[in-house]
Amino acid sequence: MKTDWIKPLIGHPGPFATIYLDATRSAEAGDKDVAGRWKAVRRSLAQQGAPDSVLDAVEDAALRPIRKVGAHGRVIIADGSGVLVDKALHTAPTVATGVWHAVPALLHAALAADEEVTALKVAVDRTGADLRLMGARGWDARRTFEAPHDDISKVAPGGSSRGGAAGGGGDRGGQSAVDARVEDSLARNAEAVAREVEKAVAEERPEIVLLYGDARTVRAVKTALVRPVAELTVEVAGGGRGAGVHEGAFHENLEDALDSYREKRREVVLAELRQGQGREQGAVSGVDDVVAVLSRGQVKELVLNEDVGYDGALVVGADGARGPLSGRTLWIGPDPLAIALSRSSLADAGYTDGVEELPAAIALMRAAVGQDAGLTVAPEGAVDLIDGVGATLRWHDGATPQEVAATMSRDQDLLR
Repeated sequence: MKTDWIKPLIGHPGPFATIYLDATRSAEAGDKDVAGRWKAVRRSLAQQGAPDSVLDAVEDAALRPIRKVGAHGRVIIADGSGVLVDKALHTAPTVATGVWHAVPALLHAALAADEEVTALKVAVDRTGADLRLMGARGWDARRTFEAPHDDISKVAPGGSSRGGAAGGGGDRGGQSAVDARVEDSLARNAEAVAREVEKAVAEERPEIVLLYGDARTVRAVKTALVRPVAELTVEVAGGGRGAGVHEGAFHENLEDALDSYREKRREVVLAELRQGQGREQGAVSGVDDVVAVLSRGQVKELVLNEDVGYDGALVVGADGARGPLSGRTLWIGPDPLAIALSRSSLADAGYTDGVEELPAAIALMRAAVGQDAGLTVAPEGAVDLIDGVGATLRWHDGATPQEVAATMSRDQDLLR
């Protein structure tokens, strides 16, 4: 998924505080829930050496409510200059963690990147629309569009119409004329809203358009959209522009639509990975092969199993985070292609200054983000990845590592 908001962290001087927190507020305790969790994390960060100035900045962010209902988590990354990343997570972590380290704990940011969806939220009625963009900065300010035609009210049967004679056929004729004008105005308003939505999509390039409100207008607007935008658009039940909307039910429907999109987006990447593995071209897995393709700028999407962990010393929690990469390190240099299994390999490639050894998961993330690769977190059992890591490729040549059946069966002895 898109990782452009993580990129400014790459090469940024540390150290960093990375916080992974359950930000859910219960109806009974409210802010006290988050404050209690944060207090424990703050104590841990202080013990690791994080200064009060950084902890105060994180506390201001952590205790500030965000526009998200129900259970959710939060990732905050900060340094001496203040908060650099503040992201909501759809899933609340079971254990709150805080890490003070020379580099940010990017796997937590990766989880946020994997969940993030750039969505255009469009509430419509007969008079116009409210548009809001949900992206890297959260929900942007609402943009209101007022449709140009205001002749949208039909005359009740038996009532007098504008310009019609009183009584009999005159009334019916006048009512028909007004009704026709109203239908024309509603259709033109829907077309005007559709053009405004298309304009916003062209400017903001969202991944999905969430359309809701007056049911008849929703249908008319979606029908009026040009095909590429219509294909991005999902109708969401229960919302609206005015008062009286059942917010709880609507937010559930909204989250369901976003969850469905996340699953489809993830499956597109995993299907491409499986296909590449099956034809032994276009995808690799395992640390050695992924490092090789990262060093050549070939990676289109880095794929990490959700249980990939850091070196235990980097994670503070009840059990730590243990996974297939825990305890393993890699070497990186000053540019995005400078990643290797050993320091000597970097030296052979001409990198002698600015090299450092990092936990493998962090080094892989840094290299992928630095070369504008996407990022996908694979649920357990969704795809077969050696060492919990894989990649789809932008291009393939004779020097690209090739997956073979023995590799995918994990029978390494057959390769010796």
